[in-house]
Amino acid sequence: MSKVEQERLQPLYAALDKLPKSRRSIVAIDGGSASGKTTLSQTLQGLYPCTVFHMDDFFLQPQQRTPQRYAQIGGNIDWERFSAEVLAPLRRGEPVNYRRFDCRTMTLGAAQQIVPENLIIVEGAYSMHPELAEYYDLSVFLQITPALQRQRILCRNGPEQAQPFLDKWIPLENAYFQETNITKRCDITLPVSPR
Repeated sequence: MSKVEQERLQPLYAALDKLPKSRRSIVAIDGGSASGKTTLSQTLQGLYPCTVFHMDDFFLQPQQRTPQRYAQIGGNIDWERFSAEVLAPLRRGEPVNYRRFDCRTMTLGAAQQIVPENLIIVEGAYSMHPELAEYYDLSVFLQITPALQRQRILCRNGPEQAQPFLDKWIPLENAYFQETNITKRCDITLPVSPR
């Protein structure tokens, strides 16, 4: 990791170091597509004993994908299931039993049990959904410019697979960010710079 990147992440490291080690702390990392949420969570796993949960495991099931659901701000993630299967047990100090959504089969996988570390990272767009925000001890927003986001998505997905992101998913994310005033609600906002 470059010195510039280390410096950019310093406020996050300082905040993580202040969290109590003797009890569970839950940290949300929210941000738009291609802002580096997964990469950051992997970096943190290399530095801290922590357990990571991914919001991508909680995409809507086919029967939930209705126009009414998509019209809700932040409605294109199954925040209800994430709250019930992950966040509520974490707050009660229990192991987590949850099922990952498989985008290839469009079904839920088998239940898996996770006994988490005391530091828990929740990474993904919509992790700071207003219905989930109360569970977090620390929240981070990764702020990416539209130009850099488009460049990264095209590079990562290719032109054909990038189009659904550009046409559908990013506008839904942006509406969620704007309506929920996410940069004001998160404890830390980190600008994303080109790698």
